[in-house]
Parts: sequence; structure tokens; C-alpha cells
Amino acid sequence: MTSQISRVWARIASLLPARTDLDQIRRAPRRDLLAGLTVAIVALPLALGFGVSSGLGAEAGLATAVVAGALAAVFGGSNLQVSGPTGAMTVVLAPIVGEYGPTGVLTVGLMAGVMLVALAALRAGKYMQYVPAPVVEGFTLGIACVIGLQQIPNALGVPRPEGDRVLVVTWRAFEEFAKAPNWTAVGFAVAVAAVMLAGARWRPAIPFSILAVIAATAVAQVVGLAAAKPIGDLPSGLPVPSLSFLDLGSLGTLLAPAVAVAALAALESLLSASVADGMTVGQKHDPDRELFGQGLANIAAPLFGGVPATGAIARTAVNVRTGASSRLAALTHAAILAVIVFAAAPLVSKIPLAALAGVLLATAVRMVEVGSLRAMARATRSDALILVLTAVATLALDLVYAVIIGLAVAGALALRAVARQARLEQVPLDRGDHSVEEHALLAEHIVAYRIDGPLFFAAAHRFLLELTEVADVRVVILRMSRVSTMDATGALVLKDAVRKLTRRGILVLASGIRPGQRQVLDSIGVLDLLRHEGGTYDTTPEAIRAARGHLECAGVLPAVPAQHSRASSQEALR
Repeated sequence: MTSQISRVWARIASLLPARTDLDQIRRAPRRDLLAGLTVAIVALPLALGFGVSSGLGAEAGLATAVVAGALAAVFGGSNLQVSGPTGAMTVVLAPIVGEYGPTGVLTVGLMAGVMLVALAALRAGKYMQYVPAPVVEGFTLGIACVIGLQQIPNALGVPRPEGDRVLVVTWRAFEEFAKAPNWTAVGFAVAVAAVMLAGARWRPAIPFSILAVIAATAVAQVVGLAAAKPIGDLPSGLPVPSLSFLDLGSLGTLLAPAVAVAALAALESLLSASVADGMTVGQKHDPDRELFGQGLANIAAPLFGGVPATGAIARTAVNVRTGASSRLAALTHAAILAVIVFAAAPLVSKIPLAALAGVLLATAVRMVEVGSLRAMARATRSDALILVLTAVATLALDLVYAVIIGLAVAGALALRAVARQARLEQVPLDRGDHSVEEHALLAEHIVAYRIDGPLFFAAAHRFLLELTEVADVRVVILRMSRVSTMDATGALVLKDAVRKLTRRGILVLASGIRPGQRQVLDSIGVLDLLRHEGGTYDTTPEAIRAARGHLECAGVLPAVPAQHSRASSQEALR
């Protein structure tokens, strides 16, 4: 009992902040503070924009960036991860808002946070490494397209049309724009996006997003452009934490959306942390602790009116590029955004929605790594297919289904590739000490097959067809020393083949069965069948001698002196 309690406590302790976190913060605090300031400047328009896109408003985006950003920085598993509202999460949240309303989203976020903590306790973080790169690339491309299309209504200056599918909403937005064009909104969106994209090429270190938004806001205020609709009033501070939104009766209804949100939060957060590791030397995140930190962040954010949060790839990349080395940078980013919420809410409320749409349009464009997509598409046809299917599913369905489809297709193609490695080929009999005439006579009545590679469900039935079509011989020897793996399906198919050959009067012998495969063969009854109808042998020469003895008993071959049937060298056994 004591040892069990110790293990539980050790597991809990592994998910909590450690002294090493504090030691890392002390190494370069000035550099981390500067990186945090830079990330906050970049994150402000994104937090506002994603809050608006989610349907809960800009204040929800800011609350998420502050609360979830701070908690994930402290409890997360990455020293460099920056968390907050993201475009990928917005894609999932928009239809949830439409169906269940704002309180439904807050409840979903809380439930998803609990699920993430449970995943951390179950050590599920390690499974992220099994997501294939084409799925990740297709997922990212699809998200970029969805984020861009989501901004079309605000960029055109029209009210967001009704609809759950982003393609439908986009088409209806263009129809509304055609009826009453708002070129002022289009001008703001295009100008902000163009400044960000051009500035990123000219001076990547300068936060052109915030500069472009400030300029657009100033122009709208000075000129008095009524067509440039602003964000609207924002509260001067975070709301008092509350669970008033929670309706216990709706938990069952919201379970499926909560699972989708939790799955996306886990996937995007672990992906972002992996990207941060790859951009640095000596940094490695703890996936289970990262899930734990994101879980706590998503439990707390709804209490303040925030939307579900994840690790943000774009902001994490900015954090790394500006020299961050510890959690202090992400904490600083959250603290600066908190100051903005309390001190500058009236100014932020005047930002035109079209300007924020321009920020997110540029962000969507910058998410697409053309070189990486081209390389992935050229790698293999399977990789290209997985990438395209995942991207299309992300755009046409939703993100969780897209990942499931991508993983399913990738798994099926991987199984096909492995199954193709399996071979059944006829091999000549080892001559050993037999004379030329005797060997020819043996070869006339005995055929040997070597099974190479895996014998499992994806490849087994092909073996059944090939084995049962064997020509009219007296003995079949199965050389199995090169079977790499075997499952129950493979064993069943092998058993079926042995039965069919036996019914034709053909003796089946097996040689070289590996110890690891005997259990599955024994459990399916293959070994008993072989022992009863034929035999199993450690080496191929032993099987050949047994086959010869069978032929002698049947009167097919004349008996020979014992010395001519001794074993050949071990080199030719298998």
C-alpha cells in the first residue's frame, strides 16, 4: 500500500513545476522579458481577432490569452510554449457557439480541460509521436485555409451570414458584399495584410502586425470612417471568476464537442511544443506535463469568460526567434496583455474589425510553408495523398475528423506497404549428402517454400492462395525462420492452408519456427495440427530427412543406408 501511494505521489510530482524551472528563469531574465514583450505585441491583435472569430467577442480572446497563457506557462511541459486562443480552435468553436451558445462553449472548455488532465495522468502525451508528418502538414494547410475564409465577412465589412460550413458562409458573404460593397473595410483588410506580409520579408524582427493595426485605427478615427466598424466596448479588467454558466443537465449533450476540443487542444499543443524543440538546441518538452498544463489552463479560462486555449505555433515561434530561454517569456507575455486589458481597453475597443481580419488573413498565409508542402508532396504518392485528404477534410468537415481520416489513411497505406514486403517463394532443396539422382528424385516429390516478412491480417490471405495452388507433390516444407511477425489472422490462414493441403494427401512440415511465434501458433491450434498431420522441426535438413522417410514408407523412394541421411551443415539450414 505504501509503495502504491509513493508511486501515485511521484506521478503527481512529475506533473508539477520543479526547481529546475526556477533555475532556468534565473539564467537570462532580461532576454526573456524582452522576448515576452515582443510576443505580447504580436499576440494582442491575434487574441482579439480569434476572440471575435470564435463568436464570444474580443474580451473572451483577451481573457484566454491572459489566464490560459499564464497557467500554461507555469504548469506546461515546455519552457518556450506560448498558449492562448488559436485559429485552429476557433474553427471548432464557431459551430459550437452557433448550436449551444456562449455558455455551451464555456462548459465545453471546462470539460475539455478535465479531459486533458486525465490524458496527462494516463501518460497519453507520448502518442503524439505516432502522428505522421503528412497528416500534420495537411492539417496545418487546412487550418490556414479555414482561418483565411473565416475572415472574409469582416474583411468585406458585411455581417457574418448564417451557416456552419466555412465555405457556405464565405459564399454568402460575397453575395452580401455584391449587394452593398464596403470598399473601406476591404481597403483596411488588404492594407494591414499587405503591410504584415511585406514587413515580414523586409524586417522580420519588427512586429508589423501591431503597427499596421495602430495605423488603421488612427486613420479610422481621424477620418471618421463610419464604414470601418470597430470591435466595440471592452470591459476594463477581467470578470470575477464564476461557474454560473455551468448547466449539469447539458453535460451529456456537450460531451462530443468537448472530446473534439480536448483532442484538438492536445494535438495542437504537443505539435507546437515539438516545433519549439526543433527550433532550439537542448530544449525538450515533457508531453504529459504539457497536457497537464493545458488542462489546467482550459479549466480556468472559462471561469473568466475565456474560450478554450492551446499552444500557439505562431506565437511560440516568435518567442523562440526573439531569444526566449525559459517560462518567464510566456509569463511576461500574459502579464503585459493583462496590463493592456486593465489600462488600455478604451483604445483597443476602437480597432476596426476589418484590420483584425487583415491580421488573421496574413497569419493564414504565413502558416503555409510552401517548401515543406512541396517536399512532402514529392516524397511519395502516399504522402501526397495523405496530405491532400487531410487538408480537404479539414476544410470540408472539421479538424478532429480530418486528423482521424488522415491517420486512418496513413495507417492503411502503411499496412499495405508492410504487407507488400511479405513474400512466399519456392526455394530449391538443399542437396546435402544426396547423390544427383537422389536429389532429383527428392525434388520431384518435395517442394520447399520460404516465408519472408510479416504474416498478419493484411498479407495472410495471399499466402493461402499461393500455398493451396501448389502443384501435385507429396510433401510441402514451410521454412519459417524469416517470418518477422505473426498475428492470429496469419496463424488462422496458415492453419487453413495446412488443412487444405492435408486433404489433398500432401504432408506439411514446418521448420525454423521462432520461439516468439510459437505462442500464437499454439493458441490457434496450428502446432497441434502440424504435429498430428505432419511435423515441426528446428532445421530444414531435419525436415527434409523426415520428408524422405515419409516417401520411403510410402514406397516412393528406396531405403538408403543411414549414413547418407545425416544432417548437412548449419549454414544451409534456413
